[in-house]
Amino acid sequence: MTRPTLPPRFPATPDQINAQVRAFYARVREDTVLGSVFNKHVHDWPAHEEKIAAFWRNAILFERSYDGNPQRVHIERPDVKPEFFAHWLDLFEEVATQTLPPETATPWVALARRIGVGMKAGVQSARQTKDAPPILR
Repeated sequence: MTRPTLPPRFPATPDQINAQVRAFYARVREDTVLGSVFNKHVHDWPAHEEKIAAFWRNAILFERSYDGNPQRVHIERPDVKPEFFAHWLDLFEEVATQTLPPETATPWVALARRIGVGMKAGVQSARQTKDAPPILR
């Protein structure tokens, strides 16, 4: 049985997604907070960018081309700190508003921020001592 084709979450094209991902990671590589973390773990930037673009094409366009577990990847990197997520999201928004039309940038940034909340919470939870009370911020 085939899955029905779903409309995109918001107006976006694969080319826009690819361009946003490339522009964002160009900025990440030079960023004083995120650059050292990413440069330590990413050894093939084109492959990384294609994997992340596939993630976003799945999330936005409902393509089924992404295979991965981003939550696990972030948890397994001890130098990925929960406090980095706000900076990551701010940089993502800055690049999106510079490279995309508002009807694409605005909902994409909102989606990224929702995903970021879950990613940050997952990293915090995984690194919390077993008997500690939950972190609710």
